[in-house]
Amino acid sequence: GPDPISASPLEAAEFSCLLSPLAPSGPIAVAVSGGADSLAACLLTAAWARTEGRALTALTVDHGLRPDSAAEAAHVGAWLAAQGIVHVILNWTGPKPVTGIQAAARKARYDLLLGWCRQHGVRDLMLAHHRDDQAETVLLRASQGSGPDGRAGMAAIVERGGVRLLRPLLAVPRDRLRATLIARKQPWVEDPSNHNPRFARVRARRALASVPPAAATLAHQAQVQGALRAQRDAEVGELVSRSEEHTSELQSH
Repeated sequence: GPDPISASPLEAAEFSCLLSPLAPSGPIAVAVSGGADSLAACLLTAAWARTEGRALTALTVDHGLRPDSAAEAAHVGAWLAAQGIVHVILNWTGPKPVTGIQAAARKARYDLLLGWCRQHGVRDLMLAHHRDDQAETVLLRASQGSGPDGRAGMAAIVERGGVRLLRPLLAVPRDRLRATLIARKQPWVEDPSNHNPRFARVRARRALASVPPAAATLAHQAQVQGALRAQRDAEVGELVSRSEEHTSELQSH
């Protein structure tokens, strides 16, 4: 892709405008793998939390799938400790499936993150998904024949059993998150699976990289579809409540 230095770092004020409306109060957790995207998101969230006087915990899931994963998680913890950020490592233990490992790891990751939040009364979990992730999601879903809801991609807020997954960065390109770390002279961990063409998401990423405007276009389409989805949900909700009112009127006569 383009030289990451050419992208502008995400500044505190801009980040606050993205996150604050999604998380008006209470403690917050942020998922951090040690990759560039989540590490940048973590540092930005930590600075925001300090300014807002909010308790923040960074959560790293060690999937235990690679021999150096535990050392990497500890390394991320050391980087964060140096910045005064509270860090917890969650371990995926037990037998691992032989096939469908990415889907299983993803499910385990969310189960561990959400479980920790519920256990500690943290209502908001911040995730680093950005514009390029959104474009990949839309492309993958379209290629699997998803309807308009699927093409709306990921939502900025999703409720999961009392915990809200927050994705404030869906309109921010990946290069700006890397530029944020480069500006702070903060290294990050490269995940080898990000370059493995065996995975559909990596193939989608490569396809998008070959057509630079595509990511912006797909992410914009997702915004439009997301707005339409919200409008449909609202209209359905109104119809339901109207029919309930009508039913109760009938019952009272």
